[in-house]
Amino acid sequence: MQLDQLFFNGFESLIRSVVVGVLAYIALLVTLRITGKRTLAKLNAFDLIVTVALGSTLATALLSKDTVLVEGVLALLLLCGLQYCVSWLSVRSKWVRDLVKSEPCLVVHNGKALHAALKKERLTIDEIQAALRAAQLHDISEADAVVLETNGKLSVIPRSETFTAETLPGIRPNAASDS
Repeated sequence: MQLDQLFFNGFESLIRSVVVGVLAYIALLVTLRITGKRTLAKLNAFDLIVTVALGSTLATALLSKDTVLVEGVLALLLLCGLQYCVSWLSVRSKWVRDLVKSEPCLVVHNGKALHAALKKERLTIDEIQAALRAAQLHDISEADAVVLETNGKLSVIPRSETFTAETLPGIRPNAASDS
């Protein structure tokens, strides 16, 4: 490659980038509109993977001269279609739901860190403390519970008189036994 081609390779490649970029963007928007909000929801690891794959596919269609627009659009449709099918099946089948989604996990209970749960989920006490600060709590003892949600976020439940274990449906009960 010559030095002058490093910065400018001619108007043809610029025009291709603009045309393919606009058309691929429109195709992606239409596809996302058809498949629904869930496609980009990032509710769990599976959703995140699809979101990253969509971005990578769009970039490849836009920048690779070896990929024609129809191939890029087909790849976007395929990813969105698969995401739609998996989410549709997960609503209707517990087996599929268990396959693609993780469970929320209790990592703090009654103001005490559940070290076995923290270790299993590969969380540090510093990450718990950051979540507590975000919830305007100063100490772990001020939290009735901290839950690692299926999307990777930490939910903090401050101390209250109404909190019970039943307040957290769907949370792994065995994690609370580590005190």
